[in-house]
Amino acid sequence: MPRRIRLDYLKSDSSQTLREGLEEYYAAHPNLTDPRQLDAAFARIILAHDASHVIYGCDTGMYDELKLLPLTWWTSDYHFSDHLRTLRDPAIGPAVKIMYDDLIKEHGSLWLYSSMLLVLPKLVPELIRLWWRNRGRGRFVPFLAFEPLLDRSLVEIRREFDLLPLMARRPG
Repeated sequence: MPRRIRLDYLKSDSSQTLREGLEEYYAAHPNLTDPRQLDAAFARIILAHDASHVIYGCDTGMYDELKLLPLTWWTSDYHFSDHLRTLRDPAIGPAVKIMYDDLIKEHGSLWLYSSMLLVLPKLVPELIRLWWRNRGRGRFVPFLAFEPLLDRSLVEIRREFDLLPLMARRPG
């Protein structure tokens, strides 16, 4: 069995810049839709989601995919209400479908739905812990306007927005 390479952007103390982390993310996941090849409205939300993977040190496995959205709502300036507006927006909403289609293309729909069910028992306690730790948060990570962070190191971003304690637990 081949050994899986640990990507630098996943390390909590990564000195990579966000830009370098995004390059590594796309190189490690060539099946993902490249937002640079899409209409600007689509690209904006997908690129922000991909940048969130890098900022929060989340991979593309089901555990981290399901963890990333609530983590984003609770720690960034993109909250649940913003997400609902995005889904209803006729210009941007279809971009979310592209992200789901990428997961299905890479793994298949049986994997998608069965892995969601298998991951939930491990994830729910983690989500409760994350929600509890983020009540009353004062500083929020910029979601759609993340560009000023591109040339800053990931560890610096994670310290500034107090994300390091949220990265501690990973399923075994």
